Amino acid sequence: MLAAVAALARARHVSKRLERMSESYWELRYELSQLRARVNRLDPDQPPPASEAAQAVPATAFVPLSSLKR
Repeated sequence: MLAAVAALARARHVSKRLERMSESYWELRYELSQLRARVNRLDPDQPPPASEAAQAVPATAFVPLSSLKR
């Protein structure tokens, strides 16, 4: 019984820590996007980072199966 109570307390502690870390992650993502926007306002000729450029251009295009059967 004591082990179960200890495990429950530990699980709650870990759950709260995970929630705080998740909240911190999203706050940092928001701050990063705000900083990128400020930098782009200061220097609009700067090319976007590679990760954003890769997301803008799809790697593969949709090919319908009917065109492959011909």
